[in-house]
Amino acid sequence: MSQLAAREPDVRRFEATVADVDGRAVTLDETHFYAESGGQPADRGTLAGTVVEDVQKREDGETVHRLADDPDLEAGETVRAEIDGEFRTYCMRAHTASHALYGAGRRILDDLGYGGFDIGEQKVRVDFTTSTDITDETLAELERLTNRAVWDSLPVSWEEIPQEEAREREEVAFNTKTEEGVMSESDAVRVVTIDGWDWAACGGTHVSNTSEIGPVTVLDRSNPGEGLTRVEFAVGPTAIRRRAADVRAAREAARTLDVGVGELPDAAERVGQQVEELESELDDARDELLDARLADLREDSVERDGGEWLVGTVSDFGPNEVADSARELAGDGAHPGEGESPSEAETPQAYDAVVLAGEDGATFVVAATDGTPDAGDIVDDVTAAFGGGGGGSPTFAQGGGLDADPADVVAFLREQ
Repeated sequence: MSQLAAREPDVRRFEATVADVDGRAVTLDETHFYAESGGQPADRGTLAGTVVEDVQKREDGETVHRLADDPDLEAGETVRAEIDGEFRTYCMRAHTASHALYGAGRRILDDLGYGGFDIGEQKVRVDFTTSTDITDETLAELERLTNRAVWDSLPVSWEEIPQEEAREREEVAFNTKTEEGVMSESDAVRVVTIDGWDWAACGGTHVSNTSEIGPVTVLDRSNPGEGLTRVEFAVGPTAIRRRAADVRAAREAARTLDVGVGELPDAAERVGQQVEELESELDDARDELLDARLADLREDSVERDGGEWLVGTVSDFGPNEVADSARELAGDGAHPGEGESPSEAETPQAYDAVVLAGEDGATFVVAATDGTPDAGDIVDDVTAAFGGGGGGSPTFAQGGGLDADPADVVAFLREQ
């Protein structure tokens, strides 16, 4: 039985003879339904009035139509089939668009090869193998060239040629991961040609002219595996909606920055630099604020276990922000190094333990020592009293998820 979908993609209604019925699986003497293969999904439609849920090609070459309900059919019966024209047209446009995109890649990407292909409901992906780094600028050029091929109304044709001849033609691209449907029963290769633009071994359905593709919008890129770059794009209504959304966003951003759309890149770079400078200034200010808060706490240290502890709350700071300061104030971390003699004003007093509590979504505690007492034991005492969990080393530990206010944790530590 021959698969006619790729050969005659414009056929949407046909009659055929039932060859076999096995439950909901029906085979015909011939079919125009496209069986899922090569990254293109199966056609949708009806067979004898029953919805066709899936179409697959078996290893023996037979195309099986899986129906949504048990069919009232028998072998030898003539049936009428209808293919969902809207979905078939979408797949034809999307598949041809992938070839146009690959043709664009031929012109700007080095060492180009196919690594995969798939048509989804809202977007299409093509996986390139290339030594070229596909940047945002490269994506824009791929989109421009692809739409230029659409605008130029290039004829699209397909033919079967001997496999050996196809392999010898350097311009013919082979998708090594999705070559199902490429080889015919006569060991020939089906080559789809966009006139002067692209040549590819392909068993899918295609439009007869690139003008039928419609607008193509490149959506994104990613790296699905080593040596691969995945480019996702949309065709038809999805492409138009995405393009309109991008234009609206660009105009709103330009209006906010009081520049023209063409000036957005430079304006965005300036804003980025300003934000970076402000973030640096904010970090410095937070460091100064934390230092001031710790300086206040140093005036109210507590005697515990024969040593001096610095215990207090640090509002508006997270555990990671106060960790370094706690280490610096604990034990040897606050003493000058060997051979150094900084003034007392330059070197903060060393504490046997520094224990700070705060809120970062939930109450936390941070403990730092020189190893005696054990910082982990301090945190264990706190979590035993207030719940939560934590851990660390003898010199530094932290706990979180405490069922108490930071002030309650500090009061507990001072009372001990």
